[in-house]
Amino acid sequence: MATPSFDTGSALTHLECSACGRKQDADRLQNLCPDCGKVLLARYDLGRAGRTLSREAVAARPRGMWRWRELLPVRDARHVVSLGEGDSPLLPAPRLGALAGLKRLLLKDEGSNPTGSFKARGISAAVSRARELGVKDVALPTAGNAGGALAAYAARAGLRAHVYMPVDAPDLNRKESGLYGAEVVLVRGLISDCGAWIRKRAAQEGWFDLSTLKEPYRAEGKKTMGLELVEQLGWEVPDVVVYPTGGGTGLVGIWKALEELEQLGWIGSRRPRMIAVQTEGCAPIVRAFEKGLDHAPAVENARTKISGLRVPAAVADSIMLGLIRRSGGTALTVSDDEALEGMREIASSEGVFAAPEGGAVWAGIKKLVDRKAIDPDERVVLMNTGTGLKYGELVSFEFPVVDRVGS
Repeated sequence: MATPSFDTGSALTHLECSACGRKQDADRLQNLCPDCGKVLLARYDLGRAGRTLSREAVAARPRGMWRWRELLPVRDARHVVSLGEGDSPLLPAPRLGALAGLKRLLLKDEGSNPTGSFKARGISAAVSRARELGVKDVALPTAGNAGGALAAYAARAGLRAHVYMPVDAPDLNRKESGLYGAEVVLVRGLISDCGAWIRKRAAQEGWFDLSTLKEPYRAEGKKTMGLELVEQLGWEVPDVVVYPTGGGTGLVGIWKALEELEQLGWIGSRRPRMIAVQTEGCAPIVRAFEKGLDHAPAVENARTKISGLRVPAAVADSIMLGLIRRSGGTALTVSDDEALEGMREIASSEGVFAAPEGGAVWAGIKKLVDRKAIDPDERVVLMNTGTGLKYGELVSFEFPVVDRVGS
């Protein structure tokens, strides 16, 4: 059944460059700022949004990301492409927290989203808006999960999807992207090499490039994680949010959500400490943070088994470094082995099969507690960005085998 056509009430007004501040037309297809090449952010008339958006209205609407429609970019509901994304659970994690002496650890489990990761949120918003603006072909480079999400949402929207991913991306990510009908091309290289192919092919073929933060609307979908988080905490902000950081859309989106909620008058000015976790073999944001830089130079020969964190350079590096510092947060690395052990501890303590990126976050939290950078009484949110079910090749066991009884 077709989605009915009606005005969503989106209060989207324009796009604004995160660097030079120049305004751009939100009703034209846009990638990076045409004046300076930096990230464009969606801006809203929050006074107008507040005339129909209230805490009570949000709570009464059908569950899912699109109940926040005034703060999302699609104007006509018939263009919304949804598979039921959003409203992921915020789970108390007392057994896991006890391993590090934390009394109020919470786990936001994004693995419950369609296609098994938080990428569903951003891709839902970006594909919906692209369709509204007349796009027929969408494309992106991916370490894995974004490719599966794009393929699924493009199929749902009736668009053609083009996905370039490293040849050693997780096997299930490759298979699901193909199964959803996307053109999948494997590249001998990193996600940055995949991005170079996308730029080349998009220019040749007229595809619309949905690369991380190289268009304005994936961040809007990811923003809903922050909106939900505050709602789930009774309209309070946590003390600490710990996030696995590759391209960084989630960090940027959550911070943007908090800014908009303050402007709506729903929360105050207090912010959680925002903490970025990367792996030792690919840590551009951590290295830049430690050196006091405002820009993160690309990592050469990036190496990590944690595919979602193998991002040698991020277009939103300056935005991430700025918000981490403004929040009083930090950035740190963990080893691949620590991340994989983190997966095991989350699963065996709380029954959540977290992605290795979530395992990295837990490993980072333990280090921060040891350094006394997190207090045992603080309310800490572990952001698990996806399901570990897609990463079977990273998990191995030897089980005893017995014969049938009586043999």
